[in-house]
Order: sequence, then C-alpha cells, then structure tokens
Amino acid sequence: MNEGFSILSTALVLTFILDPFGNVPLLLTILKDVDRKKHRRIIVREMIFGLIILVTFLLAGQQFLNLFHLETSSVSIAGGLIFLIIALKLIFPPAKGGNVFAATGEPFIVPIAMPMVAGPSALATLLVMSKNQAEYKLEILASLGIAWLITALILFSSPLLFRILRKKGLIALEKLMGMLLLIMAVQMLLNGLKEYISTL
Repeated sequence: MNEGFSILSTALVLTFILDPFGNVPLLLTILKDVDRKKHRRIIVREMIFGLIILVTFLLAGQQFLNLFHLETSSVSIAGGLIFLIIALKLIFPPAKGGNVFAATGEPFIVPIAMPMVAGPSALATLLVMSKNQAEYKLEILASLGIAWLITALILFSSPLLFRILRKKGLIALEKLMGMLLLIMAVQMLLNGLKEYISTL
C-alpha cells in the first residue's frame, strides 16, 4: 500500500456512498412483486452490472463524458430525474397495481444496477478520485472492490427482511421510500444545476 493512500479508508468512504443499508428498503420494494425464488439471482445479476458500470466509470468516466461532450453535472441531473420518476410512482402507484419499475415485474439494470448501486454520487466520487489521485488508480479499484463486496453481501441478505416486514410492511415502507427518494431526487437535481451554473 502506498503511504499517501489508504485502501481501507477509501473503501469505507465508498461503502457509505453506496449506502447498502439505505438501499435495502428500496430493493425490497422493487422486488416485492417478483417471485421470491428469483430474488437472489436478480440481486447477484444487478450487482455485477453495477460493478461493471462503476469500474468502467472509474477507468474511463472522463473519456466517456468528453466523447459525448457531457459535463459531470449531467450525471447528477440524470440520476435525479430517474429517482424523481421512481419516487412519484412509489407515492402514487399505478391504479391497476403491479410493479412500478417494469412491465414484466422484473427489473433489469434500471433501477437496481443504476442508479441504486452505480448512482450519481458514486459515479461522481469515482470520477473525482480518478482525476485527483490518478497515480493511485489501482488502489482506488481495490477500495471499490471491497466496498462493492460489502454492499453486495448486505443487499444479498435483504430477502430475509421480507419475512419480518411481509406485504403490509413493504407497502408502508414503499410510501416512506417514495418520500425519501423524492427529497434525494430534488437534492441531486439542485446539486447538478448548481455545479452546471458554476461552470458558466
């Protein structure tokens, strides 16, 4: 380990940013209408997709933004809009019922892999780290691996909570998560707009 970089400290920071415990209620809500036998398979698949997105953004995030002439603020604004749509559907579910995230009832990449795992905060943080600590890119990658593993283990165990909360508990949790996501969405949009305005 290099003296100027702490893998464990950085992994801890990234774990807080990935916020696995905060994402457990949302994950349970997303999967509430999906066959419980598929839960762990879906979680594993989406976590792998999330890791691919995170690693790709760490290694080539700035090049990707430059290729399409995008600002870093666009990451926050896009994530905020996605969370805003999800939040409104959680608070005001479709009249016919069913899963609010996908017509088939099974999520694919959105919203678990992105923006729940590979969210705007995580992507922006990795982008800043890769720019400001370019000489420690391998160490950052190791830290990301540790943070992702911790997050994956926590989210993988989330179906156990279903036995405690049951359907009524998840419905109440769904409304609460909708309100929290609405607040998060507004904050992400404000952060993105503030960052964009500062570049003008």
